[in-house]
Amino acid sequence: MINEKKNHENILSKLSIEKLNEMQLEAQKAIENNPDIVLLSPTGTGKTLAFLLPIIAALDAACKDVQVLILVPSRELAIQIEQVIREMGTGYKTNAVYGGRAGSQDRIDLKQAPTILVGTPGRVADHMRNETFSTEFIHTLVLDEFDKSLEVGFEADMIEIVDALENVKKKILTSATQKVKIPKFVGIENPKHLNFLSEKITQLALKTIISPYEDKLETLVATLNHIGNQPGIIFCNFKNTIQEVSEFLEQNNIQHGCFHGGMEQRDRETALIKFRNGTHQLLIATDLAARGIDVPEIKFILHFQLPPRPDEFIHRNGRTARMNADGTAYVLKWKKEELPAFIKNYEIVELEDAPTPTPSIWTTLYISGGRRDKISKGDIAGLFFKQGELKKDELGIIEIKQDCAYVAVHTELSEHVIQKVNNSRLKKKKVRVSIQY
Repeated sequence: MINEKKNHENILSKLSIEKLNEMQLEAQKAIENNPDIVLLSPTGTGKTLAFLLPIIAALDAACKDVQVLILVPSRELAIQIEQVIREMGTGYKTNAVYGGRAGSQDRIDLKQAPTILVGTPGRVADHMRNETFSTEFIHTLVLDEFDKSLEVGFEADMIEIVDALENVKKKILTSATQKVKIPKFVGIENPKHLNFLSEKITQLALKTIISPYEDKLETLVATLNHIGNQPGIIFCNFKNTIQEVSEFLEQNNIQHGCFHGGMEQRDRETALIKFRNGTHQLLIATDLAARGIDVPEIKFILHFQLPPRPDEFIHRNGRTARMNADGTAYVLKWKKEELPAFIKNYEIVELEDAPTPTPSIWTTLYISGGRRDKISKGDIAGLFFKQGELKKDELGIIEIKQDCAYVAVHTELSEHVIQKVNNSRLKKKKVRVSIQY
């Protein structure tokens, strides 16, 4: 028990978390003491950590096979959970598999079985059919954001997976949506329910801005000028709209990234990396970004187009005001447009003239080496401080992937740094360093 408490404290320290919130404490206790759990809590309240802590505490260090399977509805959520587990520093091998990623890469990663496997239902089912990993020792199944998985048509794959897991002793279902019926194939009858959807864990302000123009583009620019230099997401319903909005923002010298399902997976990941490290403070996105992506400290979200359903409105708003922080959700409305009934208690904002937000001080650099080359964040920081001649405040967020890494540096120093560190050795690998466009 003492060692378990110490490990728990070490994990929170590595994640820079002082203490768990009420939901996380209740979830931890419920997962430890019940075979089946349904956890309902708003987006951004820390559900991932809530189920990971008790799961990791129950792992068998001597077992060399997969013990925990976590099914998720999107690639981004799979990547996020994998990253969280790595940052916890538990020493347990974790891998994420998902559509859009090379199957050969999956096979390399799964050659040595991970203790925890995270994946989308389609890709996991495919690996199970090919017997890429053993299911014999999987004792815990997590269906994260299970309502979304059912919605996007994964049901057949999920039935196949659940039926193949004969030795599962614990099932954990999570969602940020209340009105979802648990399908019979999941095989739980009397789960322990934890419902925190009515809890006021966050402080969200809802504001409406009225546009005199139907296309709302000029009003969008005026709104972004009014908001100023703050990180936020602009939500659109269609990728064609994102293209239109992006082009207009470019014309008005407002830096931003884009994120939607029509993009290549690597481009989507890069867009999120540049958003997280501050190269872009704005992200124009579809509802793909409404849940399951790791973008902390968002000060606002803006509905350029409203979603058709209240659930997606809630999930979009859940990207801000996360984990007890404040945030604002803006609704951009044409003057002749009627707002749906699910939008209530909002404040109408009058815009004041303001200058264009200043460009970011950060530029993202690409490094052609990653975890597979045994390269760590410390290795990269050391190279950029010593050989790149950077000061501590001139080096930003470092993110390491399997085969590459990304690092933010001050824009005015980026070319100088590249000249100094390009073609240098990190561990045993000679790496290329270039600007990530």
